Amino acid sequence: MKLFLKPSLAILFAATVFTTSSCSNDEDPLPENEEELITTLKLTMVPQGGGTTVTASYRDLDGDGGANPVITGAQLAANKTYEVTVQVLDESKSPAEDITAEVQEEGHEHQFFYVPSPGLNLTVTSTDKDSNNLPIGITTRMMTTSSSTGTLQVVLKHQPGLKNATSTINTGETDVEVTFPVQIQ
Repeated sequence: MKLFLKPSLAILFAATVFTTSSCSNDEDPLPENEEELITTLKLTMVPQGGGTTVTASYRDLDGDGGANPVITGAQLAANKTYEVTVQVLDESKSPAEDITAEVQEEGHEHQFFYVPSPGLNLTVTSTDKDSNNLPIGITTRMMTTSSSTGTLQVVLKHQPGLKNATSTINTGETDVEVTFPVQIQ
């Protein structure tokens, strides 16, 4: 038995076979979490029981490799408790984009870590939690004791699928890392 195919049917048949065999994709690719540019990090420290609100800030408007960032440290009162809120911004856009809400919304994938240098009489405790009851660190409580000078390292980690009760500053990817000079008087 002879099989005759018209040229147009042969092309259609070949195209169908090629498409179904070479382009089969049973899984859709996972949507990528677009990384945000972080140009600014602000810590607003409100003293409990009265006193002056203190702001520490980091600004690097041109990103890596350009001009040096501008870092403003903090002068804190001794033996004081501060309620602290961190704000994360992308000021390369106009108006500036506040990324803090996105970090909070994706809290199960993010965590701020606060590391006082040895000798700095400061303790930091996260006061906010993600949907898994793990710390996020957008809000914290800082407690000072006696006078001292040092630094406070603030690191935002992106930990998708990794964040748990034993996550550390070494878990996940670093979104931003800033070291603020701190003086306690």
